[in-house]
Amino acid sequence: MAKITFMGAGSTVFARNVLGDSMLSPILGDSEFALYDIDGQRLKESETILKAINEGLGNKATIKSYLGVENRKDALRDADFVVNAIQVGLYDPCTIIDFEVPTKYGLKQTIGDTLGIGGIMRALRTIPVMEGFARDMEEVCPDAWFLNYTNPMSMLCGFMQRYTGVKTLGLCHSVQGCSQDLLKHLGMEDKLEGRRELIAGINHMGWLLKLHDKNGVDLYPEIKRLAKIKNETEKHHDMTRFEYIDKFGYYCTESSEHNAEYTPWFIKKAYPELIEKYNIPLDEYPRRCVEQIANWAKEYHELTANSIGRKHVRSHEYASFIMEAMVTGTPLKVGGNVINNGLIENLPKEACVEVPCMIDNHGVNPCAVGKLPVQLAAMNMTHVNVHLVAIEAAVTLKKEHVYQAAFLDPHTAAELPIDSIVAMVDDLIEAHGDWLPRYK
Repeated sequence: MAKITFMGAGSTVFARNVLGDSMLSPILGDSEFALYDIDGQRLKESETILKAINEGLGNKATIKSYLGVENRKDALRDADFVVNAIQVGLYDPCTIIDFEVPTKYGLKQTIGDTLGIGGIMRALRTIPVMEGFARDMEEVCPDAWFLNYTNPMSMLCGFMQRYTGVKTLGLCHSVQGCSQDLLKHLGMEDKLEGRRELIAGINHMGWLLKLHDKNGVDLYPEIKRLAKIKNETEKHHDMTRFEYIDKFGYYCTESSEHNAEYTPWFIKKAYPELIEKYNIPLDEYPRRCVEQIANWAKEYHELTANSIGRKHVRSHEYASFIMEAMVTGTPLKVGGNVINNGLIENLPKEACVEVPCMIDNHGVNPCAVGKLPVQLAAMNMTHVNVHLVAIEAAVTLKKEHVYQAAFLDPHTAAELPIDSIVAMVDDLIEAHGDWLPRYK
């Protein structure tokens, strides 16, 4: 019997997916599930839903809840796997701060959880909490695997893998659906079955390097032709990434609303017409948060209704399949976030990269990819620069590194002069208050 601890269990739908998946597993179904959160109400809601699923499956699992930092070590003690899905500072106040303060300086964002000033601030308030997790894990479950779903993925996993002794693997949905969504969007559904692909790069900017059909035919020529026509003839949700295909030759893993804020080209005060041209949803993440909060009471009622709450269909999330592979030794390939160490030859060894990983009872075995096409490595480096300096800020607590991470962000640098960036960072740090450590 395994012990699986879920950090941030108040993320109820996600906890239901990952732990419900595990309860359905013939390998993991009788595990002990430890739910940890600092929000008592949301923790109770998750416990209620998971106990309903467990009851529907014959009560094979053991479910225990742990509230607050004072109970964190007990939640982690003797865990075999720790799944992380925390959001430090929540939507209110911290996401609101991440968007409202930059807006005062004329800097607009779409999601703000991966790169940009929003991603930097999210990393800086999350890394100290995850360091606390790591120190507890080193003491009470030193052999456990830490499966991280929290953003900004590259900065958080980069910190955990370089500065703690915790075995860490970063997981993201965007690799799983990348080629499938692309082919469906282009009307190439007949190429889905038996397709073969290679994806590598960094989180949210991994590159679909190869895509062949079941007969070994390269699908990129037709993809490029159709994507160019689509961008020229209609408005759609993926125009930014289709522009990548046209200008850089390859498609990338994460959505266009994300990628619009990752570069200097799409959101510009001097060219407001670009927002309409590329169909960019500014302030998308705050809008989603407001909708999710407003809909939660109804969703919770539906999840706990007898006709629904006891049922669960295994999701596409990697976590339960990874845990199965580690327990049984049956190999599994996933897209994972790990320290580079030469896996991608033209990115720094200390960068956190997203590459194919083989999972079995020996753990995580990342696959060497070689060199990325030079233009793709260059695109990734504009992110890696920010990742490495932001991690340095978190480790040293030097404010100069917070400024430098913001200076290096492509979108921020394209929109604001250096003095305005300094002032904006100062305002963000002050507005976050105790959600951030004190910088020297």
